[in-house]
Amino acid sequence: MRDFVNQKSKNMKPSGIRKFFDIVSVTKGAISLGVGEPDFVTPWKVRSAAITSLQRGYTQYTGNRGLPALLQLISRYLYERFGLEYDPKHILVTVGGSEAIDLALRACIERGEEVLIPDPAYVSYSPLVTMSDGVPVHVECREEDNFVLKPEYLERAITDKTKAIILTYPNNPTGAIMTEEELKAIAEVIIKHDLLVITDEIYAELTYGRKHVSIASLPGMKERTVYISGFSKAFAMTGWRLGYVCAPKEIDEAMFKIHQYGIMCAPIMSQHAAIEALKDGLSDGFATVEEMRDSYDKRRRFVLHSLQEIGLHCFEPKGAFYAFPSVRGTGMNGEEFANGLLAEQKVAVVPGNAFGEFGQYNVRISYATSMNALGEAFDKMSAFLAKNK
Repeated sequence: MRDFVNQKSKNMKPSGIRKFFDIVSVTKGAISLGVGEPDFVTPWKVRSAAITSLQRGYTQYTGNRGLPALLQLISRYLYERFGLEYDPKHILVTVGGSEAIDLALRACIERGEEVLIPDPAYVSYSPLVTMSDGVPVHVECREEDNFVLKPEYLERAITDKTKAIILTYPNNPTGAIMTEEELKAIAEVIIKHDLLVITDEIYAELTYGRKHVSIASLPGMKERTVYISGFSKAFAMTGWRLGYVCAPKEIDEAMFKIHQYGIMCAPIMSQHAAIEALKDGLSDGFATVEEMRDSYDKRRRFVLHSLQEIGLHCFEPKGAFYAFPSVRGTGMNGEEFANGLLAEQKVAVVPGNAFGEFGQYNVRISYATSMNALGEAFDKMSAFLAKNK
């Protein structure tokens, strides 16, 4: 049956994150610091809204864009939280942020056009570019630059085939953020070369010590930016699979048509849950989100302290819920370290090369888990390092 599988699918590597998740799921007593998923249960008010919608018989398709009430609330939320003005008519509710990324690429990229991806980067971007017949081009983001995309590195990567750039700040896997000043510096290069920006801001609510700034809020950028976010991370709604995308009219219309034929609409019960999440948040200043962020911040500081104690250098993450320590000093690369730690101590972290070639001497640690689990994991990590000096 191999002859029926297209070459792009044959050449695609399996997700490096899911590989470790699958191993952990069948390893008794394993501690997973690998999967980027909040350990909080979706707040009861949100779950209750979904239950009520089912009890009332709301089990049909919605309009392709999503429920009008949800589109209005997303528009209000983006304006009040991040100063972004989007007409509900140009907002599209998607099945997670992942569908939104896929839609943006398929709507915009022609065969052979290059898409720049700051590296390290989320595992889906490069394969999705390839599946859209584009060419992924990885641009190094160095730890000494706080994993921020520098304008000179961006400029150097641009060719006459470059059409777009995918940004993801706060960043998965590094936890890096970009300040307004840093975003302005790369925006100049983007405008100079007339590039499209696809910005994945799913972690926008999870920053520590500094408020998130969207590149779409900068002068001259909204009209060339596809803005993507969703409910998974900050609202502890991963399994609900609900995201959204906002784009200029022409791109929005193209994505809408692909969404119509490929998905039709996001699940109605998830949309009712999201309505409650936003209504509740807008009325109380997103107190539940603040509580979750404060909890992540405590764990972030614990992880940084613990890494220092066991002798692993780590850039201080300022967003999301990941740490990206270097294991170069151990004499191992990230894959060797992750495989050894899992085999010997049953602790799962993700090797940095799952996120691109420039993370090969790092591992990603998710601290979206309990303090007890983190404490036990670092005791085991310390024992692993002591044995493998």
